[in-house]
Amino acid sequence: MFTTCKVIDLGWIEYGPASELQKQAVQEVMADKSTSRIYLLEHLPVYTIGRAGGEHNVLVDETQLKELGISKYEVDRGGDVTYHGPGQLVGYPILPLTRWGNDVRQYVRMLEEVVIRFLRGYGIEGGRIEGLSGVWVGPEKICAIGVKASRDRHGKSFITSHGFALNVQPNLSHFANIIPCGIVDKGVTSMKKLLDREIAMGEVKQGWVQAFEEVFEVKCEWDSSDV
Repeated sequence: MFTTCKVIDLGWIEYGPASELQKQAVQEVMADKSTSRIYLLEHLPVYTIGRAGGEHNVLVDETQLKELGISKYEVDRGGDVTYHGPGQLVGYPILPLTRWGNDVRQYVRMLEEVVIRFLRGYGIEGGRIEGLSGVWVGPEKICAIGVKASRDRHGKSFITSHGFALNVQPNLSHFANIIPCGIVDKGVTSMKKLLDREIAMGEVKQGWVQAFEEVFEVKCEWDSSDV
């Protein structure tokens, strides 16, 4: 059972290459669970539609998307439609869930707890809304969570992919072109909006990793090698 987890900072990356990287990583972790890892990154502007979503929750057509410079993908994670872009910390943990009872719901709650603890360090009181995933500040979502769990080759363990998207200081106007997560009566917010100041992404990554270590009780090691 793994006790350390490699953290790989991808910087800015388009969604397509990051998706392929995740698929490859899942196969590697299936073969050797000691290769567990977390990819941290910022995506170029993109709308992704999860398995529970639909095109009707994207409110602009292909021509408008092109004018906005925003791409669109249908993806195999849970959840509905969301936005990723610069200023948003995206994390893709590729982990075996054996250590946590192969409980996907518990895993999602733990990812939420990581963000809640991280935000508390900035004086932001994040919380949950019953029946909804993610982390909320009042009626506004600050962190979306959508995961996939793939069974390993022996059918004994789930390997996670996809993950979370924390709004640090993204362009919030891009959320106006979708119905985020298919929820019509809630809004979105960001750390910058709540704190009224810029936040360094490197600082956010370090703080998130520290909170992850606390909640998941693992040791994270930063990997500076090329991907």
